[in-house]
Amino acid sequence: MRPEDDHRDERGRQRAGAADAIAEGVRGAGPGEIPARLCDVAVELLPVTGASVSLHSDGMPVQLGASGARAAYVTEIQATLGDGPCQCAAASGVPVFACDLTAGQDVLRWPVFAQEATAVGVRAVYSMPLGNETVCVGTLDLYRDTPGDLTDRDLRTARVVAGMMTVALMALPRVEDAGEPGDERWLSGLATDQDQVYQATGMIMAQLGVGTDEALARLRAHAYAHARTAVDVARDVVEHRLRFDER
Repeated sequence: MRPEDDHRDERGRQRAGAADAIAEGVRGAGPGEIPARLCDVAVELLPVTGASVSLHSDGMPVQLGASGARAAYVTEIQATLGDGPCQCAAASGVPVFACDLTAGQDVLRWPVFAQEATAVGVRAVYSMPLGNETVCVGTLDLYRDTPGDLTDRDLRTARVVAGMMTVALMALPRVEDAGEPGDERWLSGLATDQDQVYQATGMIMAQLGVGTDEALARLRAHAYAHARTAVDVARDVVEHRLRFDER
């Protein structure tokens, strides 16, 4: 057998093993549990300490699930800052790796995010786009507490997980597809969060007489300055507890 045939066989076995682990990980899960379950599987299959998955719309990631509180928090940091590997992966549609957030080019590229991430023990981030060659619908974000690259084998596994994640997310029922009254209408809560950010952005535009980009930037800046998430600040704006034109 030729060496290239051996490599193809190994890749095939690797894909099959990852697919089996994913199938086992989501067995018996309801729609609302699947994103977090898939994140747990990613942590089991890869040399990472956390994972999260987000959908992206108009530059604002909406977190669907995470393997734990730290992964969820680092994802929210990126949403609040509007910057970080997951934002870049979503915008470019290609994987973006921050292999060392403690020094070097990654710190120069994302200085504030690097500071916030390392403060909670995250030293490396690997963001995989979800979607196809023409459309990126979200990202799978992998976190590690030590700097370093993914090996070629790990990268292949991460691509398999991202591909399976895309298929699973696209198959999940939306709110309008929910059947029985007991079905978990999990996207409705996420849609509410995103709608509040959009509504708050519009209110800030009216209050300050600025454009959409500046209004969203003001919202994010306020959230970061007060150690809160963008969604929390948006909720205060919508519920008239916070105005941006008050001196």
